[in-house]
Parts: sequence; C-alpha cells; structure tokens
Amino acid sequence: MKDATEPPFLVALNLTRRCNLNCAHCYLDAGTRESDDSGELTTTEVKGLLDDIVNLSEETMVVFTGGEPLLRADLTELVAHASGLGLMAVLGTNGMGLNDRRVIALKEAGLQGVGVSLDSLDAPAHDAFRGFPGSWSRAQAAIDACRRNDLRFQIHFSVNDDNAHELDDMIGYARDVGAFVLNIFFLVCTGRGEKATNVSAETYDRVMRRVTAAARRETDLMIRAKCAPHFKRMAWELDPDWPITAAHGYEAGGCLAGTRYCRVTPDGGVTACPYMEEEVGSIRGQNFADIWRDAPQFQALRKPVLEGRCGACEYAKICGGCRARPLARDGALMGEDFLCAYQPQGGAVIEPLSETGAALRWTPEAEEWLARIPAFVRRFVRQKAEEHVRANKGHEVTDAVMSALAKTASRRLGGRGPTAPGPAP
Repeated sequence: MKDATEPPFLVALNLTRRCNLNCAHCYLDAGTRESDDSGELTTTEVKGLLDDIVNLSEETMVVFTGGEPLLRADLTELVAHASGLGLMAVLGTNGMGLNDRRVIALKEAGLQGVGVSLDSLDAPAHDAFRGFPGSWSRAQAAIDACRRNDLRFQIHFSVNDDNAHELDDMIGYARDVGAFVLNIFFLVCTGRGEKATNVSAETYDRVMRRVTAAARRETDLMIRAKCAPHFKRMAWELDPDWPITAAHGYEAGGCLAGTRYCRVTPDGGVTACPYMEEEVGSIRGQNFADIWRDAPQFQALRKPVLEGRCGACEYAKICGGCRARPLARDGALMGEDFLCAYQPQGGAVIEPLSETGAALRWTPEAEEWLARIPAFVRRFVRQKAEEHVRANKGHEVTDAVMSALAKTASRRLGGRGPTAPGPAP
C-alpha cells in the first residue's frame, strides 16, 4: 500500500556547531569555535541524507545552515550534490564569510538563494546582539555580493523587545536593497536563547499585527512571520479570503514542525524543528524516510490533540499555536501557546479554505507549463498560481494565468523568470 505520509516541504541541515559569531539568541548554542568539527556528519553522510530526502520528494527545499555553514569546507560540494538531485538548495548564513568568490562558486554549484541574518539597522546594536564587532558591515557586504552576482537573497530579522521598533524601517530597507523575502523570526527560548531577552506577549501581539498588515499590503516584497503560527489567525481576521490563509508551506506563515518540516543536527539527530531539542532518531542508525514517517512525536504533531486555550480555539486548524514553546517551558507538546493572548470565543472550528473550497482545475496547457518548470520550484509555482486564481475569484488555472505570473516573476527577477514552454520533445 502506498505510504500516505506527506513528504517534507523543507529540511534544515545544521551542518556544524562551529561559528564565527557568538549570538545571544542561538538555539544551537553555537559559538566562536571555528576548528572543532568533531562529531559532524561527513561529506559522504550528508550526501547520503540528501539521497534519502530526494527519494521522498524532489520538490523539497534543503536549507544548509549551522552554526555557520560557510565554515564547512565541503559546502559547495554538498550544494552541487543537492542541486544535481533536483532539490532546491538554499543557504542560511550570518554573512561573515560570504564574498564574491564564495557567491559565484555556490551559485555555479546550483544554490538558489541565501538568507542573511540582520537584526538591526543600527550597526552597534547588531554587533552587540551578534557578539562580534564589525558583523553588521560583513552582513552588508554579503548582501552586496549577492546583488552583484545576481543571486536571490532574503533577510532574516529576529524580533525582540529591543529591536521591535525597527520593523517598519527593516521592511523599507529589505524592499530598497532588493531582497526577495523578509522573514521575521520570533524567538523560542532554547539553546543560548534561554538567556536572551525574549519578546514580551505585548510586543509579540503588536508586532504580529503590523507584520500581517505589511504582508497583505506589500507587492514587491514577500513578508512572512516565522515561529509565529498566530500569523495565520491574524491573516484570517484581516481578510478571510486572502489566499495565504489557505496556503501551506514555508512561505505561508504557519508551523510545519514534524508535519512538513524537520531539521537534522550536525551529528545526525532528527528533530521536529530547531527549537524542539529532543531527537526522534538519528540518520546514523536509521533511514531518514523511516524517521520521517514513523517517529511517534511526528505522528502526534500530524494529528494534534491540543490542550488549554489552543484546544478550545476556533483557529486550532489554521494556527494550532507553537508546539515548541509549551514543550520547552512545561514539557507539554500539546500545551497551550502561552505567548498568544487570544481568548477563544466558543465558535465552531474554522476549516482551512483548502479543505472547504472547491479544488481548482488545471487546463492541459497550464499543466504543461508546470511540467517544464524545475522540480524544486514546481510546488511553489503551483501554490502561487492557485493563490492568484482564488484571489481573483476564479476556478481554473490556465496558460494565460501562468503566462501572466511568468511575466511578473521576470520583472521582479530582472528578466530571469520562467519562460513559456516550448514544443514537447
């Protein structure tokens, strides 16, 4: 019988604990240990893991991260292997080691994008948070290198009480420098983040509402809240017909931990997300697909039985709260998300639009468009096309829709968007 478990949208590979910074909020508790690579997965082991991932789905995005992944001497080789398999390879970095030479090499290896962490537009504030003088300037240089070499990049902004006032300026900055995405992260107190000042409930709610409004408003910049599933509730409150309320995936704002996402630690442990420290298996002793399919914690996350306010909430299916927060504080995977201030109103559980709405039809011509798009971006294109049709109250994806989306992408990417399919071979 065919396995009904959905494959992961996203797998984060923490390639190393080594780092050239000493960030206050690091969930991995990485530090300025640039030479100790003991216990790290070997090049062969990482390649084997990538082989296992692509056997589940060639449309999975793989994020090479750390620690600082640029400290891995084999990073370019690993990116080339992932890209050669058809996976979408992206990089999460502090930018300290990203110059023109590295950008060119990684792009030639098939890297599709880079996420650069930037926690303040004030250089001393960023440097203090990152624990290294000059780290702000190096992050700026990394962004410039991506721009010069035509490599798509996004900015990662971790919100706390000290920098929340910079949100609007950061949105403007990300738009002005040409970032494709601005990801706004909300800390979960694990790793060294247990010692960092977390965002307060008041700041969290205020910032989340501003993020939601900005995400609805912006047309030239994709804005998403990360580790903040309440984004989905606020999106629904703002506009129930907004296609993002029905969308799933890394860009949709909800939590995917253990359902469509997991991470692999530097020594091969598998966890539901970086903020859930309990390993559910190790690729050094098990096949990744078996762990993904059978881990009891993952199975529980796929069929959650929520407790407290989360269990009583009408937004349980489209939000569900962060599972890492109650697990980290109280050891309760299904406990209520204490950072959410919403009080359930006793109404019926809201069903996601994708479950209640009619399925969209794809014309043969539109399916031909989709089939000729590289596998690693195919699901994202499908999602965008269906969002576009639903937003315009349509019921069918046609080649005209695909052509219009391709022209929009081409303008945003400086002429590098997908083109119309040619005749079938």
